[in-house]
Parts: sequence; C-alpha cells; structure tokens
Amino acid sequence: MRNKLVAGNWKMHGNLKENGALLEALISGMPKSGNNTRYAVCAPFPYLASVQAALRNTCINWGAQNISQYDKGAYTGEVSADMLIDFGCTYVIVGHSERRMLFGESSQVVAEKYAAAQRAELIPILCVGETLEQRDSDITEQVIDEQLKAVITLTGVESLKKAVIAYEPVWAIGTGKTATPQQAQDIHQFIRKGIASQNQEVAECLSILYGGSVKANNAAELFEMPDIDGGLIGGASLIAEDFVAICSAIKS
Repeated sequence: MRNKLVAGNWKMHGNLKENGALLEALISGMPKSGNNTRYAVCAPFPYLASVQAALRNTCINWGAQNISQYDKGAYTGEVSADMLIDFGCTYVIVGHSERRMLFGESSQVVAEKYAAAQRAELIPILCVGETLEQRDSDITEQVIDEQLKAVITLTGVESLKKAVIAYEPVWAIGTGKTATPQQAQDIHQFIRKGIASQNQEVAECLSILYGGSVKANNAAELFEMPDIDGGLIGGASLIAEDFVAICSAIKS
C-alpha cells in the first residue's frame, strides 16, 4: 500500500510569532495519522530549530525547502544535508519550479541535490511539472520525462523507493488555477506508468503528490483520483484551518 502524504511548503513566509501560532493550531487540529498517512511542513531554514522543538513527538513531520548538492566546502550561503539532519528533518523539497525558473536550477543540478538528500537519508520530494506554454505546445509529457530522466540516470530508478514525487503544473502554482482532477490524474498516471516500465515494484509503492493551488474545497476530489497520493500545499499551508481540512481529505 502506498503512503499518503500532505506536505506544506511555507516558501519565504513567516516569523517566529506567526509560525508558533500556526504550529500550535496544527498540532491541536490535525487528524491522527494512519499507518500509511503522513503530514509534514517544510519551513525556511532559519525556523527549522523552532519547528523541530514544536513538532517533536507529534504526528507532523518537518523538512526544508532546498538543499545544497554539495556535502560540505566553501559554498557560502548554502545548507548541506547533514545540517538539515541536525534539525531532525525528514523531508526536503528539490526541484521546485521556483528554484528551476527563478534561480536557474537545471535538471542535472536538481538530480545532484536529490542524490545529496538521499546520501544523508533524507526523503526528497522531487518536483516536476510544465509551464503553460509547454502545456499549450503539447510537450508536458516530454518535459516531465526529461526532469525524471536526469534523476534516474544519476541515482537509478530504485532510488525512488525512498523518495516522493510531486507533480506541479507551473501554471497552477499561486495563480488560483488548478488542474482538473482528471488532468492531474492523467499526468500522475503517466509518471507511474513511466516508472513501471523500468521497475513495476517501485511504481506500485511510489507516492506521487499533486501541487498546484490545492484548497480545502478541492482537495477531496483531487485525492480521490487513483494515482494521486496527497498534495504539496503552498499558500493554504499557511492557514491552519485550511491545511487541517486538506489533511483531513486524505483517505488512508
């Protein structure tokens, strides 16, 4: 049985006071996690210590939003996998569209970050997805295949046993637009079939999340799709009531 996961991506939001209130509300409101249900928040680097202190011994895991591809060295401003481990992180997001588009991270760099996460036994949440222009040009599958191929070429398909994939249509991130449940399902199914062509066992256990303006009012319909195993949640993860409602929409 595949694990279900709802992970919040706070992006560059929050401060100690706001974060404390949000975490307190999440702890008190979150549904109990089942044997195959997981919840997580991915916070900015400066707040990982306070997130760790608040969420330790709760049903909510935590992680980071980025990672260096390097284990150590003269890389001013970078944060290594071992540093994230020091703060109890379980997950780290790699290849988010904002990193690819705004900061120029290539699929090769994303693959190297994915590998660095796994060397430290962190679980990478590998983001893939197409822009509106690419969707309109009917090359969505080609784009996603290229993004996945870079990771599989470097680390092997079996590495996905210890990873999560998040499909994020770039045109639906922070825009209020959402892929229809069937549009999302079609791409999730494409991803799973592509992995199955290389390793059926890996494909069957791989958790694939949807990320693209998931809200409390559309989460249940999205999560009912057979190949959607949860969500990577942006803006709604900053509102406790909404994030709890989205987590409650997951069926174990």
